[in-house]
Amino acid sequence: MSATAPPTAPAEAGRGIRHGAVLAVTCLALATVVSAMASLNVALPDIARETHASQTQLSWIIDAYSLVFASLLLPAGALGDRFGRRRALLAGLAVFGTGSLLATLTATPNALIALRALLGVGAALVMPATLSTITSTFPRAERARAVGVWAAVAGASAVVGLLTSGLVLELGSWRAVFLLNVVLAAGAVIGTLVFVPESAEPGAASRDTVGAVLAVAGLGVLVYSVIEAPTRGWGSPVTLGGILLGLLVLAGFVRWELTRRHPLLDPRLFANPRFAAGSLSISLQFFAFFGFVFVMMQYLQLVRGDSALAAAVGVLPMAAAMAPSARLSPRLTARLGVRRPWVAGLLVAAAGLTVLAQLDRATPYGLVATGLVLLGAGMGLAMTPATTEITDALPPALQSVGSAMNDLARELGGALGIAVLGSVLSAAYRSHLPLPGMPPQAAEAARSSLAAATAIGGPVVARAQSAFAAGLHAALLGAAGVAVAAAVAVALLLRRADATAPAAEHGEDVLPGTGAGQDAEPALTVITGGASR
Repeated sequence: MSATAPPTAPAEAGRGIRHGAVLAVTCLALATVVSAMASLNVALPDIARETHASQTQLSWIIDAYSLVFASLLLPAGALGDRFGRRRALLAGLAVFGTGSLLATLTATPNALIALRALLGVGAALVMPATLSTITSTFPRAERARAVGVWAAVAGASAVVGLLTSGLVLELGSWRAVFLLNVVLAAGAVIGTLVFVPESAEPGAASRDTVGAVLAVAGLGVLVYSVIEAPTRGWGSPVTLGGILLGLLVLAGFVRWELTRRHPLLDPRLFANPRFAAGSLSISLQFFAFFGFVFVMMQYLQLVRGDSALAAAVGVLPMAAAMAPSARLSPRLTARLGVRRPWVAGLLVAAAGLTVLAQLDRATPYGLVATGLVLLGAGMGLAMTPATTEITDALPPALQSVGSAMNDLARELGGALGIAVLGSVLSAAYRSHLPLPGMPPQAAEAARSSLAAATAIGGPVVARAQSAFAAGLHAALLGAAGVAVAAAVAVALLLRRADATAPAAEHGEDVLPGTGAGQDAEPALTVITGGASR
């Protein structure tokens, strides 16, 4: 068959099967690293008992992963562009699997913290490579459906990770959770070697070392400060100074990137209202989502008294609603346009969080399930268009960096959500826990956490559970407010995109001051390409 002849039906069928295999393998790799963000939460009691980890060390066993993950996403995306997305995927899976294997052999909390940070390095290479492989492999006509599957897996993997870890803990120790990571990573490596094609843009890939260092430093300091804020206090000099320093370094990163011909991330991309809407929506969605997971798992285990496995099973209605909703979203977008399903999804998620904010010690599970279904359905509807807008706005040469931006928005939003909503929960819990007549040392221990109050026992447990419910109300209402704010912002940005579309269609410069000059070409390509759809 000549190069210009149309493909035969068998060739088309074979290519379709390959696309399905690529999607399956990349989603397996994605699920492996995303589930690790939440799965270890279920195992913390066992880890504390065996390793004698303090509460601060337990926090860092969880947080070290997200901190490194978020800080390295942008340079990892650029590495995928330059050296190949398949190579980045394989390298990341190898680092992730090796770190997980070493974790099964350790017995000290500090070693676990270091190894979780190493897992974050691997995850930062894996996650942007999965989405950019899909967007560079699938034809445009099939890309929205594939991204919908990717978004569903990304959203549901945290819940599936909790469920799987709960099941594993019924059968073995906390080390089995890391061993499961090894098995999943090995399966993804084999699938990548067999099915995933290589793709790269070495000529256009950024080699911006200074930008990479500034991004890592700024994000690292900022995320570290936010994660430590609930412990040190939001008004402490260390917290405020760290946040200010992180923001100043990131401002320096933006200034530096504006001077580069091939920047790591061109700040002018955010002048595209669709790209900006997608990035903002993903960040705020996962602010609410991961903050919710952090609060909800404690509620189910420590207020309702569920086991780890029962608590994980209890949140399955959210994942069950999220997956079909994410698959339905592209069809609704094709019929109604991108704005309506997207904004509706954010509002439905806000409604679900509002329902869940009403939970207390005596709430029947039916109300819990109703809130979870609404939250999952709304997240699924909103995630797919947000992710698609980010990736479709970028040319092929920037797909890995665009994917990394999508993932960075998720990770930063999630880290901030856990820190901010966790701080709201803690403050409300302490203020609503009266402990008259209790010795000061015991009272302070009870106020430190619901788990500590439960260990004390006696009448303080019921009071602590009621105080925790008050904190849950405040935190989840705050999360609902964030989801509503996201809906308003997305609606305004998409309206602006519709207003600028005629100018883009006629080739007019929609970014003042960038119409001439070679350095403006990447941003202008993205702006006109995104706005004209």
